[in-house]
Amino acid sequence: MKKVEMLYEGKAKKVYTTEDPDVLIVDYKDDATAFDGQKKGTIVGKGAINNRMTNHIFKLFEKDGIPTHYIEELSDRETAVKKVEIIPLEVIIRNITAGSFAKKMGVEEGIVLKRPTLEFSYKNDDLHDPFINRYYALALDLATEEEIDTIEKYAFQVNEIMKKYFDSLGIDLVDFKIEFGRYKGQVILADEVSPDTCRLWDKETHEKLDKDRFRRDMGNVEDAYNEVFRRLGIEDRK
Repeated sequence: MKKVEMLYEGKAKKVYTTEDPDVLIVDYKDDATAFDGQKKGTIVGKGAINNRMTNHIFKLFEKDGIPTHYIEELSDRETAVKKVEIIPLEVIIRNITAGSFAKKMGVEEGIVLKRPTLEFSYKNDDLHDPFINRYYALALDLATEEEIDTIEKYAFQVNEIMKKYFDSLGIDLVDFKIEFGRYKGQVILADEVSPDTCRLWDKETHEKLDKDRFRRDMGNVEDAYNEVFRRLGIEDRK
C-alpha cells in the first residue's frame, strides 16, 4: 500500500490517497493543539502512540461487532483505512464530570454521573464545533434519523467496551469523543481513540493521563501518553 497524494492535513493527522479509491492512508503527527487551535505545541512520540492505540482498540470493537474504518497498520505512524464520508457530528460520551461539562453545569470535576451522557457537536471549524442536539442535526440534514440511532447505539456500546477495558488497566474512562462515517451505505466508526480524544485518569491516584496535561500546562505530557501505551501492552512491531 503506497501513498499517492496528500488529500488533507488536519491538526493531528495527514491523509493520503492510494492506488485504491476506497482506501486512504492516515499518517499521525506529533503536533498538538488545544482551545480550537489557539494553543499549539508538540508531544514527542504521540503520533505513534495514537496510531497504534487506535488500531489496537478498533480491533477490540470489531470483535464486538462494531464496524470501523481500520484495514491495516502499515508502520508506527501510518494506517490504511476505508475511505469514508465523515458525518459532521462529534459524538461525546461522558461518565465522570470534567472539562467543559463541569464548567457548564457548575459542578466540580470527578463526580461519577448517574448514567453516561451523550452529546453532539457540529463538526465545523469556522463555527468552533458548537453544541447541537439530534433535532438540529436532522433539521440541517447532517444525518438521517436512522444514522443518528445507529451512531447513538454504537457510541454507548463503545463506552461499555472501553470502560471495562480501561478499568482492567487501572484507568478510569472519564469521557471521550468519537466520529463516524458513511461507507458503502453503512455507518462505521472512524477517526481515532487516544489520549488526544479521551480523558483517562489513573484509578488510584486520579492522575490525568491524557491531553489535559497539555491543555492545562501540567507538564509530563509525554510521560502520561507513554504510561497509557505501556499499560495497553501492545507488542513492539516486528
